[in-house]
Amino acid sequence: MTELTAPKSSISSKDFANEIRELLKYEQGVTPEQASAADVYVAASSAVRRHLMDSWMKTQQDMVNGNTKAVGYLSAEFLMGRQLRNSLLNAGLTEQFNEAVKELGFDAQKVIDAEYEPGLGNGGLGRLAACFIDSLASLGVPAFGYGIQYKYGIFRQEFDEEGKQVERPDYWLANEDPWGHIDYGRSQRVNFGGEVVEEDGKRVWKPAWAVRAIPVDYMVPGYASGRVNTLRLWQAKSYDEFDLLEFNKSEYMKAVEPQVQAENISKILYPEDSTQVGKELRLEQQYFFTSASLHDAIRVFYPGQDKPDLTTFADKITFQLNDTHPVIGIPELMRILIDEYGYDWDTAWTVTTKTFNYTCHTLLPEALEVWPASLIGKLLPRHLEIIEKINDQFLAELADLTDDQDKIERMRIVTDEDDAKVRMAYLATYAGSHVNGVAELHSQLLKDVTLRDFSDLFDAKFTNVTNGVTPRRFMKLANPGLSELITEGLGTDKWLSDLELLKGLEPLAQDDEFVKKFAKVKYDNKVKFAQFAKDEYGFDLDASTMFDTMIKRLHEYKRQALKILEVIATYADIKSGKVNADDLTPRTFIFGAKSAPGYYMAKLTIQLINNVAKVINNDPDVKGKLKIAFPYNYNIRVAQLLIPATELDEQISQAGKEASGTSNMKFALNGALTVGTLDGANVEIRARVGAENFFLFGMTVDEVEALYAAGYDPSKYYEADPRLKAAIDMVANGTFSDGDAETYEPLVTDWLKKDWFMTLADFTAYHDIQSQIDTLYADQLEWNRKAILNVANSGYFSSDRSIEDYLERIWMTGPLDK
Repeated sequence: MTELTAPKSSISSKDFANEIRELLKYEQGVTPEQASAADVYVAASSAVRRHLMDSWMKTQQDMVNGNTKAVGYLSAEFLMGRQLRNSLLNAGLTEQFNEAVKELGFDAQKVIDAEYEPGLGNGGLGRLAACFIDSLASLGVPAFGYGIQYKYGIFRQEFDEEGKQVERPDYWLANEDPWGHIDYGRSQRVNFGGEVVEEDGKRVWKPAWAVRAIPVDYMVPGYASGRVNTLRLWQAKSYDEFDLLEFNKSEYMKAVEPQVQAENISKILYPEDSTQVGKELRLEQQYFFTSASLHDAIRVFYPGQDKPDLTTFADKITFQLNDTHPVIGIPELMRILIDEYGYDWDTAWTVTTKTFNYTCHTLLPEALEVWPASLIGKLLPRHLEIIEKINDQFLAELADLTDDQDKIERMRIVTDEDDAKVRMAYLATYAGSHVNGVAELHSQLLKDVTLRDFSDLFDAKFTNVTNGVTPRRFMKLANPGLSELITEGLGTDKWLSDLELLKGLEPLAQDDEFVKKFAKVKYDNKVKFAQFAKDEYGFDLDASTMFDTMIKRLHEYKRQALKILEVIATYADIKSGKVNADDLTPRTFIFGAKSAPGYYMAKLTIQLINNVAKVINNDPDVKGKLKIAFPYNYNIRVAQLLIPATELDEQISQAGKEASGTSNMKFALNGALTVGTLDGANVEIRARVGAENFFLFGMTVDEVEALYAAGYDPSKYYEADPRLKAAIDMVANGTFSDGDAETYEPLVTDWLKKDWFMTLADFTAYHDIQSQIDTLYADQLEWNRKAILNVANSGYFSSDRSIEDYLERIWMTGPLDK
């Protein structure tokens, strides 16, 4: 990887202050004396955009005119985080900003805090997409991120008095958004419904209704590359926004009905889809942004051409399907090529298969999207015809490849039943040039289990690209103290663009003075997070305790239940006198998690964690020894404070269920030790940081599968482990529900009768590893040596390296010429 020097703009802080003054006056309509921190934030952001504009335009021009194939990253989520600090860093304007706002009489951090975090993602999938487009720009690779500008994001999480999750709209666009540029002149028409008819020997789609897709462009500046790429998000608007006749008849709701129907498409991320209406909206969303994006790419790469030569389309841009959400783009490109540009089937198929690649992010069959064919036929009748023809073509190819009729039936894209289903992952695997998993273990299990039939016949399509995270946001911005110490230790800041340089920290792990400096940085980060938690949530956290953190989307396979049951069991040991509280390592357990609105068991687990916290945090017998903090609405802002402060990272999913994980990478890079199973990227992290610097427990994938096959009875583990039994009994008897034994009955019943993700089977092993953790933590010098070794050996987990793997293994392209 080429080492790059940190960017530094030549503009002076005085000139930058004058730019902000001008924008305050002419854009915000206020003087510096009248301005609020929010005004200064908007003005400063606008000033940064101006400084990036030339590079942005040059990047677009070079992308279209050059010979470098671009990347189109299609994703339902882009969890970007706040933009100002990141853009200042990449534009080389951080120092000028800090001094300019001070000159204007403002505190820089208050200006930064005036930015509302974009509500454009849910968790790891969206954050990965954000890291990837950052790395693409930093490597100088021309790229578009394509998605939806959700008006209300996923939801803003709150907790009610009973500890239950409550979903509120996330009004992230309620105030000015200086980063998004709306371009009405480049909107696209997206059609839905209707019927397909025969006209002059051709199949012609006659849609019933349409929406207008309006692009909102966000600059994605690269670090030290001089390149600025584009995140293009689509807003849905109606072509018939207002019916004056209905309004004049006092039919006010009818007057705006088309507008409401259209705008619902870009209202919220992942609408609840347990109903038919919810399913329709999800499919509408997916088609909306993929259709608009494909048409946009044709416009971008063939400017002003009525009849472009689209046989070269795959030479202009390669599209990565980030999970199954954008897979409807495959039949859409076929439709565009055949219906709109007149290509024959075989030519269209050749172009399409060269254009798309598919990333699978799951091993859970239920997470691989399957749509009722009837629903696709209702919303996208022409696409269903194309999908059915693709399926017929695929079955014919399979018949030439294998005599195994059962295998052929298993591999069908469209199922053969009365209520036929369309398997989107199968469509993507057949039509895509490449299929990749996101960690070595995940990619192998993808081939061996989830998509085994496909890998048997099309092994050359399958590859692995282990995920990564951007060190600019999650080290330089999130952890400035550690970043400065690393630069001091290495004697260079070039590690920010070549993270493998962190390997040079290894000898410093044996330098006691450096280790003490590292420990001081970690402690300062804990104090900083504790103050934030006090100001934001009212928590009283003790920075002298171990910060033991589990931040994950709330899902049963991630096993937050395992963590809280161990906390309860420890609490029970203290209350019963089996353990002296003074003999324990004082710990603050920090959870961060949202549950899908319709996921009952996950929401019940959130309620349990909150109510265990209520009991433990108010019990004087464990004061100073056990504390639980569950900040609501966990997001990138919280992550950038919590991850640097964390000492023990919990990665305790059942082996074989986590695709990769990226929080595990962020924690290791920021000097936390990990307790985890051999799951996802944990396997690679442990191999690189050293088994002796990772707390391993639990069953392997093979052991999990063997236990499933033998017949898993969770009640045996409940009866065999007195600590586990005591913990579950406390949940069952109402200790954490004001004596109400019914509140958590569904959880208790599931643990004892089903426990599909084997929380109980791994409980004893999880407890046993805690004594090793306590022993090591008591030796702070040795603990921090191991933490430094985690940092030193985590350079592989840069998203820059991930993108370089994509470029080499899948996309077959590279950076623009400088």
